[in-house]
Amino acid sequence: MDPITLGILGLVVLVGLIAIRIPIAYSMILVGGVGTVLVNGWLPVLSQLKTLGWGVFSNYGLSVVPMFVLMGALASRAGLSQALFRGANAWLGWMRGGTAMAAIAGCAGFGAVCGSSLATASTMGKVALPELKRYNYSGALATGSLAAGGVLGILIPPSVVLIIYAIIVEANIVTMFAAAMIPGILAVLLFIVTIAIYVAIKPEAGPKGGAADRAEFMSATLGVIPVLVIFGLVLGGIYGGFFNPTPAAAVGVALVGIYGVARGSIRWAELKDSLKETAGTTGMIYLIILGAELMKIFMSRIGLPQATADWIAGSGIAPFLVVGLLLVALIALGCLMDSLSMILLVIPFFWPVLVELNGGLYMPAEGSGFGMSTEELKIWFGILALIVVELGLITPPVGMNVFVISALAKDTPMIETFKGVLPFFGAELVRVSILFAFPAITLWLPSLLNG
Repeated sequence: MDPITLGILGLVVLVGLIAIRIPIAYSMILVGGVGTVLVNGWLPVLSQLKTLGWGVFSNYGLSVVPMFVLMGALASRAGLSQALFRGANAWLGWMRGGTAMAAIAGCAGFGAVCGSSLATASTMGKVALPELKRYNYSGALATGSLAAGGVLGILIPPSVVLIIYAIIVEANIVTMFAAAMIPGILAVLLFIVTIAIYVAIKPEAGPKGGAADRAEFMSATLGVIPVLVIFGLVLGGIYGGFFNPTPAAAVGVALVGIYGVARGSIRWAELKDSLKETAGTTGMIYLIILGAELMKIFMSRIGLPQATADWIAGSGIAPFLVVGLLLVALIALGCLMDSLSMILLVIPFFWPVLVELNGGLYMPAEGSGFGMSTEELKIWFGILALIVVELGLITPPVGMNVFVISALAKDTPMIETFKGVLPFFGAELVRVSILFAFPAITLWLPSLLNG
């Protein structure tokens, strides 16, 4: 069989396996392993497997993953979410739709410590849903805002998916964290504006909450300070050059742990559960990375990425149109798989195509390709890719955040939650359009950091 045809068939089989709910890691290992055997035979594959695991997992950059996962696991048990929501609600709860806006602000703050969208949605849902119900918010707005707010955990630093992307394209993790700040803030603002428009059209969906008295306001505001300190020390230490991301994550773990112990919310049982959760999540991530590596080896040996790049370059399709089509494809893939799997499956395949369209690995001539250096392309495309990957978390039929929130809000039909996330889906499309049209928004902070 022609190698290119074999590669296309492999991709079709992979999507088919995912569609019938075979775990993405096993699907990639199976297709990548069998495909490589068909191309090169058993002996090269068996020889490669002896060192592949060590070669992949000995990458120092991956050591940050279990640390940030543990930080998120501890944060979800330490009571940070209650403090964040209480503080945000003291500032915003008096407005119409203000409690839902406070939930969005709380999700953003918790995502900045946790780094996981599912954990953000689950933890903030447990905290905010009772308050939203107490003020008689509609089921669609209450659950929709929490499901949408959960996606902020994947982009606002620190983010495990952002770290994996940086490792794949060999980008600087600190630079990627800086690039994510403004798009993350933009998401929060757009979500709050979306709620304001929603309740302006349907006032009964988001009634006004009670204004906090002075003592409650001060207490709630002061309760947010530990979260700001943790966030400031972790990211400030990274940006200030005091330590790289792995020690920063260790500092974050220690600070969150101390906070939880001091509050009495973390004891031996919670610590043991956090360690078990970290081991399970990290093992899952590493297995997916191994599968992605096998897929990359298979695809590189048959030359499909290079053939695709050559075909697109020869077709005359504008580079920006290629990126636009790829972003649409990522939104569609979100209906089938989770965010990390999409990044690991799609980025190794399409990144060489984008580099080729940009004029090669090194800085292109002025006006060629995307009109930016390869390093700038890594940053700009990475942030766009992560945003559309976020959309998969609230896109049917998978929509993992929707399932998480629906499990907590048993009295709200899932169809109502999907209706509730639609306005936020639209807000995300607006954000993608802005960042796509104006790359400088994403590149400004990294340029200051590197300048």
